[in-house]
Amino acid sequence: MLQVDLRELRRGPVPVSGQVAPDDPLFDGLNVALLGPVKVEGDIESAGHGGYYWHGQFEGRVRMVCRRCLTEFETGVDKAVEVLFSADPELQDDPSVYPLTDPLTHVDVRPALREELALEVNAFPLCREDCRGLCPRCGADLNTGPCGCSDLEANASSQ
Repeated sequence: MLQVDLRELRRGPVPVSGQVAPDDPLFDGLNVALLGPVKVEGDIESAGHGGYYWHGQFEGRVRMVCRRCLTEFETGVDKAVEVLFSADPELQDDPSVYPLTDPLTHVDVRPALREELALEVNAFPLCREDCRGLCPRCGADLNTGPCGCSDLEANASSQ
């Protein structure tokens, strides 16, 4: 359950847990290739004055393309989150606060999950830190070894 009824929060923190499928409309337009559901855990509690605090984490797996060698690879996404939701009109323009609108009946962590996932996924991924990329001349993957270009250049410069 990723939506919490505000009446439940009167008794104290409420656990939040669930999964969001990779094809859920929540992720439309993110350009993130999820390989399975995103698992969400945590608690929501009242922060006073119409505010609610969600602290938890999410995890999932994504398919990415290395920016240097253009190889597809899989990686995990695992992030702890601390998010404030508020109905306070003075905080509506604060980018670190997720706005709640009237009628205020529940807190939905899904919009925060979408944004936090987008921020966590690396926009310039590497398949590994020491990726050597592609040869700028012939396009060979230099991670598999030297390409023929380097041998030709060495022979040409020694003549």
